Amino acid sequence: MARASYRNFPQYGNSLLNNPSEAHLHLPSEAEGRQNRPLSMRGILITFEGGDGCGKSTQISRLTQRLEAAGLSVLTTREPGGTPAGEAIRHLLQTAREGEALTPEAELLLFAASRAQLVREVLEPALAAGRVVIADRFADSTTVYQGCARRLPADAIAWANRFALGALQPDLTLLLDLEPEAARERLATRSGPADRMEAQPPEFHHAVREGYLALAAAEPGRFRVLDAALPPEALHEVIWNLISEKLHGLHS
Repeated sequence: MARASYRNFPQYGNSLLNNPSEAHLHLPSEAEGRQNRPLSMRGILITFEGGDGCGKSTQISRLTQRLEAAGLSVLTTREPGGTPAGEAIRHLLQTAREGEALTPEAELLLFAASRAQLVREVLEPALAAGRVVIADRFADSTTVYQGCARRLPADAIAWANRFALGALQPDLTLLLDLEPEAARERLATRSGPADRMEAQPPEFHHAVREGYLALAAAEPGRFRVLDAALPPEALHEVIWNLISEKLHGLHS
């Protein structure tokens, strides 16, 4: 298996990560809470990360429905995208013919541009209103895809992320970890052509996976690494327990 190069990421290393806690903590049911109820203070930003085909979309949909049934106000978004400008950038990056010759440096700046708009136009107002914000990818994707896989310098990645995010950081990041071969089998069952990231060679996706695991090892307080090979319902229950614990802590 091709291994990721960490020459630009000396703080990262290989690690084995523990399974997430499965402690059952209480969230209000639909009968107990009022629909679309914001959190009492600042909202919470939950990001989902992982390689292509790991099942993020399925789990985000399940989690959103359950949180809304519990009476919480939830905003879901994606990267790149989430704003009109961001969706135009997404099209350029993923499928437009005009984006086929983009360099890694141009990719980095376009992802950062989409993220900067999303943070200021959507995320900051939603968090200020006390909403639960669930993001399908965030700055960690840039660190891994453009850093570990495209091998751009770590200082350039860090600068672009800081500039785009300002002071905003995720409260919790759920990494759905899956062997690239299993992810490729899942992607093969989808209708429609693969986008440019999905169509990258196997060594690229192995570098992405190792980069994510290295990030999680470097920030264990923020990351939770989950086995994306679990059946979808079982994985959802693990995620629900983690989110219940996080939200419970906000109200303690």
